[in-house]
Amino acid sequence: MEKNKNFTSLFFKNVGSLFYAIAAADKKVEKKEILVLKNSIKSQWQAVSFLDINALQEIILTFNRLHKENNQDPEVLYQDFVRYKNKEAHLFTSTITNLILQTANAIASSFSDKNKSELIMLAKLEIELKKA
Repeated sequence: MEKNKNFTSLFFKNVGSLFYAIAAADKKVEKKEILVLKNSIKSQWQAVSFLDINALQEIILTFNRLHKENNQDPEVLYQDFVRYKNKEAHLFTSTITNLILQTANAIASSFSDKNKSELIMLAKLEIELKKA
């Protein structure tokens, strides 16, 4: 399958911001959460034939930048992602939605299982992504 040119850098930045919001929902980002993100990109996202492997690095770069800055409100980042998702709904196919949910759940579960803040954000994300 040919690479889908609709997936721009902005798409990957928004996904990276979302994953950071999930990891930071409890006000701290653990090393294990970063490792799980990197492993998920490598093992699951890169396996999707229509995604550009090089562009996927934008997810990790965005996550790392936000982690280094450590001054972004996870809820604001989540709402920014939702606005982007609603504007570019055609990009959020079942394959992409499943990848996002799997990765978000893996990040939240990676360190001492999911806490209340992460559970709430994950529940909202699942509802948002399953909207028609």
